[in-house]
Amino acid sequence: MIRSLSGYAVLFAVVGLIGCQSISGKTGGETITDASISTAVQSKLTADRVSNFTRVDVDTERGTVNLSGVVQSAEQKARASELARQVNGVKRVNNNLQVQDQPSKTGKLSQ
Repeated sequence: MIRSLSGYAVLFAVVGLIGCQSISGKTGGETITDASISTAVQSKLTADRVSNFTRVDVDTERGTVNLSGVVQSAEQKARASELARQVNGVKRVNNNLQVQDQPSKTGKLSQ
């Protein structure tokens, strides 16, 4: 009886793990790794004193980092990608950052 219950417990555990993977498409290890990559990229962006990356969102899916949000220049956009690539575990960076139009000296938005 105990042997039978142990067998069912193992079976349910295996089915549960497979079910978790099939729902999200990721294994438990990938989810933790993706979360830690996102945190590390966000920390690296925040620590960069030259640029102001407070309006950048980071999402990671299977090692691919997706950057979204707004930066003030094309240089900042490129810098964000460069910093993200420096994080261990990053396989690819999709930079979807938008460069915010800066007002010109006349007070009008640049074209």
